[in-house]
Amino acid sequence: MLVVLSLGAASFGQIAVGVSVRFGPPAIPVYAQPICPGPGYFWTPGYWGWNDDGGYYWVPGTWVVAPVGLLWTPGYWGWGGGFYAWHAGYWGPHVGFYGGINYGFGYGGVGFAGGEWRGGAFYYNRSVTNVSVTNVTNVYNRTVVVNENHVAFNGGEGGVQARATAQEEAYAHEPHQAALASQTEHEHLASQNRQNFASENHGRPAIAATARAGDFSPRSAVAARNAGGEYHAPAMSPHEARVGSTPANRGGSNEGFRPFTPPSKSGSSASNARGTNSSFQNSSRNNESRPAAESHSNSRPAESASHENSSHHSSPPPKAQHSSPAPKEEHRK
Repeated sequence: MLVVLSLGAASFGQIAVGVSVRFGPPAIPVYAQPICPGPGYFWTPGYWGWNDDGGYYWVPGTWVVAPVGLLWTPGYWGWGGGFYAWHAGYWGPHVGFYGGINYGFGYGGVGFAGGEWRGGAFYYNRSVTNVSVTNVTNVYNRTVVVNENHVAFNGGEGGVQARATAQEEAYAHEPHQAALASQTEHEHLASQNRQNFASENHGRPAIAATARAGDFSPRSAVAARNAGGEYHAPAMSPHEARVGSTPANRGGSNEGFRPFTPPSKSGSSASNARGTNSSFQNSSRNNESRPAAESHSNSRPAESASHENSSHHSSPPPKAQHSSPAPKEEHRK
């Protein structure tokens, strides 16, 4: 409670609309989640960022040390007024609206099913997060519904047709904390690598996720298995696409903001199942050819906690759920 109250100075304005672009980003790529480094780490999903010179670039999903008691609401791109506007993510006591976007790994379009705080310790749902029981003991299993939509924006032609509920709107007005310094630096580093730009990787980044924020080394990085949908090169340059761009904001990373994918030319809208991906992979077995788009003690762990790379100790990927059975919880002893 003290932690949450201390965030009162963080205003709702921190999550207001940011960068605006005339075309949306590619679909969310298909990739596996690196194993959780240790207790207290929280998963923040990957997203498409925007650079006024190079256009959209992929910011890899990563594990960060979470502020105790808080949850991450991812940012999202929303259509309106003839362009796509970025709504920045934030830390808060509840997960608010993030456009109905299926970012995977517990972020299936609404809420978060990857874990929960119990007192000062974070417990991980092993049905949707890659956690080693050797490295992390606070775990449980709860089945969640799969949503394999990879569309990366809300509204407009081909976008996810989801609207915030009254409860989600209330969560948006709670005290918040902006992205951590480690998240901001992670985004900045991603913008320095040309391979992360959609114009280079065509929606299939070589570094789709990392075990720790800012660590892009081979031992930490995970490549995308596939693009989330067919890539279409934009018909205009990044400078032409940027709404309200000026010389002062060109040529660098717009930190705190992230992008969207171009609308489908088919004219069909992607429906939002508002379900949750129950696999360690943000993947779609049958939809890869069409656009669809993180303690055992109360103390916060150090960023230098040892990285568990052995797949022998990681939890095996659960089978995808194709129905919506009543959730049940299993506690490990």
